[in-house]
Amino acid sequence: MKIAVEGCMHGELDQVYDTMRRLEEAEGIKIDLLLCCGDFQAVRNENDLQSVNVPQKYRTMNSFWKYYSGEAVAPYPTIFIGGNHEASNYLWELYYGGWAAPNIYFLGFAGVVKFGNIRIGHYERPPYNHRTIRSVYHVRHYDVLKLMHVKEPLDIFLSHDWPLGITEYGNWQKLIQSKKFFEEEVNNRTLGSKPAAELLNKLKPPYWFSAHLHCKFPAIIQHGMDGPTTKFLALDKCLPGRDFLQVIDIPSNPGPYAIQYDEEWLAITRKLNSVFPLTGKWFTMRLVHIMNQLDIQDDRQWVRNKLNTRGSKPFDFVQTAPPFNPSDPISNPSTTVCCRNPQTESFLQLLELPYLLDSSNSEGFGGGNEPSSQPGNTLADEDIELPDDEDEDAE
Repeated sequence: MKIAVEGCMHGELDQVYDTMRRLEEAEGIKIDLLLCCGDFQAVRNENDLQSVNVPQKYRTMNSFWKYYSGEAVAPYPTIFIGGNHEASNYLWELYYGGWAAPNIYFLGFAGVVKFGNIRIGHYERPPYNHRTIRSVYHVRHYDVLKLMHVKEPLDIFLSHDWPLGITEYGNWQKLIQSKKFFEEEVNNRTLGSKPAAELLNKLKPPYWFSAHLHCKFPAIIQHGMDGPTTKFLALDKCLPGRDFLQVIDIPSNPGPYAIQYDEEWLAITRKLNSVFPLTGKWFTMRLVHIMNQLDIQDDRQWVRNKLNTRGSKPFDFVQTAPPFNPSDPISNPSTTVCCRNPQTESFLQLLELPYLLDSSNSEGFGGGNEPSSQPGNTLADEDIELPDDEDEDAE
């Protein structure tokens, strides 16, 4: 399977797809999938722009709206993750993942899906600005906890930010020659995300791709003396002359390929739904206790039976906002209020779970919303300290 990996998209879908077509023609290859490592900017209309945390001069429609409206169709299956410059109102609708446009799949705030027989996982903080940076912390904490329960091997993992300490495994001297403002963080070992580093050490995927810092940086991590290795690659943003795209070969079964739900991930999601954080309180629980005590086997069998009946194909794309109309732009856009996306509602109905994304009146994390397979008080315990990620782009 030939997979194209792209760094920060910044809404430039036309340019990336055109680059891929030219690459196929020049190399005589066929690319099966595009993975985008964040700052995707799935902006549907002028209202969505108000939710993108960038200076006013960078608030431009770019080209995603064409694919959302149906004017254009993505020529390659595309999977993307969020970064810190996103249309956060739209991505929140698809918290568990879903089609942001036909053939363009958002992996959710944390998630695992299959493409053919390749398992692709993802962690990243929700998009935020300085007004909400603290209030989303508890959701990020919850997402890390869910991914810590993944036991079956992953083939590829995506994060927008780099794992903390990753520079120690590559040519960091060359990095700081080209990006001198990284030197202090590299020397102090503060460059990158601690939660991402913890997941890297736990999951040990063969491939890990990132973006965020607008430069190319490869590294190889050896996990223990005789353990597996992870090939890490960070890529640049989509600009002429920049290293924003790379094609890799991944061993796989022959196609055809399609995006499918992952059984283990659905079981984890169902099991941990009862502790979805419903308030701005700090999310507290003892990780070791959970890892030792939580058993998802019953939920997994339940999910398997569901998927055997329904199939593993994600629910169909549905428009939830009017697309941008270049011939009739909105003169006074306003911030779009998040709605209940039918894809998310159908996903939760499949797992027989309540819709909690707009809950605001519960005083606890269980809140009486747990599925019958898990008591609501199982997971309360000590704090897990997961420091905030670096949240400013290098440029």
